[in-house]
Amino acid sequence: MGECILKKIASLNSGRGTPRQRAQVIWELRHEFKLSLLLEIAELPRSTYYYYIKHMKDEDKDNEIRKQISDIFHENKGRYGYRRITMEMYNRGYVINHKTVLRLMNEEKIKCMVRIKKYRSYKGEVGKVAPNLLERDFSTSAPNEKWVTDVTEFSLFGRKLYLSPILDLHSSYLVSYTISEHPALSLVLNMARQALSVLPRGAEPILHSDQGWQYQHKQYQKLLKDHSIKQSMSRKSNCLDNAVIENFFGLVKSELLYMKEFDSMDQFKAELIEYLDYYNNRRIKAKLKGLPPAVHRKQALEVA
Repeated sequence: MGECILKKIASLNSGRGTPRQRAQVIWELRHEFKLSLLLEIAELPRSTYYYYIKHMKDEDKDNEIRKQISDIFHENKGRYGYRRITMEMYNRGYVINHKTVLRLMNEEKIKCMVRIKKYRSYKGEVGKVAPNLLERDFSTSAPNEKWVTDVTEFSLFGRKLYLSPILDLHSSYLVSYTISEHPALSLVLNMARQALSVLPRGAEPILHSDQGWQYQHKQYQKLLKDHSIKQSMSRKSNCLDNAVIENFFGLVKSELLYMKEFDSMDQFKAELIEYLDYYNNRRIKAKLKGLPPAVHRKQALEVA
């Protein structure tokens, strides 16, 4: 019998150690001796032994999960937050609640290093607030019935970049967009002018936004009115009223911003432009029967 085993048996027989420590020794010796004999030597009730073994297994599992979370975080260079780490844990076969992932990340001091956030442009009623014509009805029967818009902010390398797109709800098609380092009125005016320049004669879509100051501005509202565009606005602080554009921003985050490491803001801007072209013309969508938005839109316009 090995010297190491003899020492472990002696530790049980001496009565030293806590019940937890004795349970650990019994667990290590369980293949060498009968469990009943080990419990008798250690003077440890069977129920107590199983109680500590269960907790030790839970701790081992917890440590394994912590390691997986850390691995996922570092493999993705700090770009994943707790929700995406939870999704990747599912992909790796771990069924775990996102709240547990968040708790463990906080305990390990793991925090996503990159953020994309909605640009909050609401400054109170600085102009006329339009009614909510959309009312969360995102369904359409043809292109150019309902458009949605918003602004999002990217913050990288100590600089900021703003993206202002218009999406057609029929195909989630990117009708137009502008990118700027400043959230000026021109950001949304130029975006709207681009969209209006390609709008077919006779089309009068609803254009939905939040209550941001740009959308309340008289120049923006006059531009829409001159082209018979029906303006619609979300209720104050209610992002669900404009959920489609929020989901679009989420795609940009998950498929571009968190997918690679950028060397500069200029590089990110160039790849953002490339991604927006990819989104419109090559990225297939299941709900569009496997077609990208531009192709689906073209087919719908031909039928109309």
